Amino acid sequence: MSEIHHLLIPLAASTAPGCRQALEGLPLPHLDRLLPRLSPAGTDAGEESDFTPPHERALARHLGLPAGRDGTIPWAAWEHGGTQAHVQAAPAGAAACAWVTPCQWRVGSDQVLLADPAALGLDEAASRELLGILAPWFAEDGIELAYDAPTRWRARSVLFDGLATASLDRVVQRDVRAWMPDPARARLLHRLHSEMQMLLYTHPFNDARAARGLPPVNAFWVHGAGRLPEGALPAVAMPEVPQVLRDAALHEDWRAWAEGWKALDAGPVARLAAHVERGGAARLTLCGERGAMAWDTAPAGLLDRLRRRWRPVRFAALQEQL
Repeated sequence: MSEIHHLLIPLAASTAPGCRQALEGLPLPHLDRLLPRLSPAGTDAGEESDFTPPHERALARHLGLPAGRDGTIPWAAWEHGGTQAHVQAAPAGAAACAWVTPCQWRVGSDQVLLADPAALGLDEAASRELLGILAPWFAEDGIELAYDAPTRWRARSVLFDGLATASLDRVVQRDVRAWMPDPARARLLHRLHSEMQMLLYTHPFNDARAARGLPPVNAFWVHGAGRLPEGALPAVAMPEVPQVLRDAALHEDWRAWAEGWKALDAGPVARLAAHVERGGAARLTLCGERGAMAWDTAPAGLLDRLRRRWRPVRFAALQEQL
C-alpha cells in the first residue's frame, strides 16, 4: 500500500472579521480542484474557548495521542520521547512533563495580554541564563526545569499528570485570564506566577535587557502537559503542517494570511492535487479556530461520485464550519 500524503493546514479560516474580509474573492484554484476529488473523512466540531485548538487535536489524532479539547494532549512527553520515531509509551513511574515558555505579560487596565514569545529576542545564552535564575524556585516546589529551546523549557513533575493547560496558540496576543489552568488543580502554578513576576520585576536580567531596548521577561506559560498513554503508539509519518497561516492569524495580519493562502494553494495544495490525479493516496485536513474537516482518497460510491460531479465542493462553502 502506498504511503498516504497528509497535508494538515492550521488556521485555514477564522471567525475574525478581518479574516472574513480577506476570504472574500480569495482565489484558491488548486484547492477547489482538489476537494471534489476527495471523500469526506470526518469532522471535529468544537468551540473557540477549547484549551486545545483544532490543528493540535488533528495532529494528536494522526499520531495516536489523546485528542481531547480540554488541553490534556501530552506534547512535552511525546516530543521528549523522540517525536515520530517514538512508538512506545513511557515506562511505568516516568514523571509527567510540560513545556514552560518564558514570556511577557502586558498588564493593562482591563486585560493581561501575553505577547508573542518570539518577540522577546531570547537566544540560547539568554534563555539559559534566565533558566538558571528561575529553576531553583521551581525546584523548591518539586518541578525540574531543563533547557530545550530559547522560548521553551521542559518541566517534569507529578503536578502535570492530567493537568489541563491551554495551548500557546490559544493565548498568544490574548488575555491570559481566560486561559489559566484550574486554580483547584494548579494552585502551586498560580503562586509561582505571582512569585516570578515579583522576582523579575527589578531583576538585573531585565535591567540589562532594557538597556539593550529589549522587552522584559516577566512571566511564563505552561502548556502541553501530561504523560504518554499506556501501550504502544503507532509508528506513523508526520503530516506536512505548514505554519504560514497560523503565524499570520496569531498576529491578526490578514493581508499576510491571504498571501500565505495563495502561496499554499500554489505550492503544497497544488502538489497534493497533482499527487491525487496521478492516483496517489492522500489526506487533507483543514483546521480553523473551532473545528476541523478532513478528506481522503478512500473509494467513493456511485452516488458520491455523481454528487461530486454535479455539486463540487468549494472552500468558500466550507469555511464557516471551521
